[in-house]
Amino acid sequence: MALEVQFEKQLASYNLSVEFSCDAETLAVLGPSGAGKSMTLRCIAGLERPDRGRIALDGRVLFDSSKGIDTPSRQRRVGLLFQNYALFPHLTAAENIAFGLDGLPDAERVPRVQEKIAQAHLEGMENRLPRQLSGGEQQRVALARALAIEPQALLLDEPLSALDTHLHSQIERQLIDTLARFRRPALFVTHNMEEAYRIAANLVVLTKGRVAANGPKEEIFRRPPSLEVALLTGLKNFSRARALSTHTIEALDWNCTLRTARAISGPVAYAGIRAHYIEFVETGAQGPNTFPGWPVRASETPFGITLYIRLHNPPDGGGQHHLQAELFNEKWMQWKDRPQPWGIRLDPESLLILPE
Repeated sequence: MALEVQFEKQLASYNLSVEFSCDAETLAVLGPSGAGKSMTLRCIAGLERPDRGRIALDGRVLFDSSKGIDTPSRQRRVGLLFQNYALFPHLTAAENIAFGLDGLPDAERVPRVQEKIAQAHLEGMENRLPRQLSGGEQQRVALARALAIEPQALLLDEPLSALDTHLHSQIERQLIDTLARFRRPALFVTHNMEEAYRIAANLVVLTKGRVAANGPKEEIFRRPPSLEVALLTGLKNFSRARALSTHTIEALDWNCTLRTARAISGPVAYAGIRAHYIEFVETGAQGPNTFPGWPVRASETPFGITLYIRLHNPPDGGGQHHLQAELFNEKWMQWKDRPQPWGIRLDPESLLILPE
């Protein structure tokens, strides 16, 4: 079973043009606000009409502009979970779940609703109105409603964004379990890279209405095709760069020459390294991509610390830094009292070489 998507739709500030496919697993759609993520889901669900293109699900054409096909939303068998859940305030939890099952006889509808209530762990809450439910409970009702129609595809529009920190991990775990059981195409829209990485095996990255990257999450994370995609996947450190040889670049903003593990075969515009991959080595250590560094300032979290590091020369009081490094508390405790400068190493294997 596969969902095939290829369409264009002119929006107010750009032309939304997307093309991707999703088989019987979860595909995360990652991008900033305004990138076209929600509109993409609405077009697939039939709530919006593309200007041109084709959408097919399990070989069944839902939309084809060249053939004049535009299947009504209720006939597409696509479950959609909205960002704000969109529960009917005057209906109970059970009535919300049953909303899309009007055409079924009671003998089939009632057991199906009871099954979804049990799967969503909502026993005892069937007769509560949405205002009597917590945010997590409302999310589970909305997901149960989307699944009650036994959809052939599931579309999830930032379903975790409205949850507080306490509920987020709990509901995320339940969602991962639900998607594992679903075994049909599912699109999970988010602007959070870590959320996308935990929930899906593959990523589509949308920016300004176009697909900027599409493929396995590990490959996009390890080798983003552009600085834009690298930043969306959490890159904190980048510098303008130019190639000096097949394995050497000059990082202009970091004022250093760097050795690369992979041969440089195309144009170079930027060098980058992720904050977790910066290594701390003994002061005076020699080797490729190793430089003296001084901490300019630090930002603590309960489990780690972010260090802002200046290379080559001590801080001048202006707060300027070259790199941002993220350390777990155990590593920080080993280094915080050591004499400065520290040795800072940018592993050639961890460097990102990015085109314009």
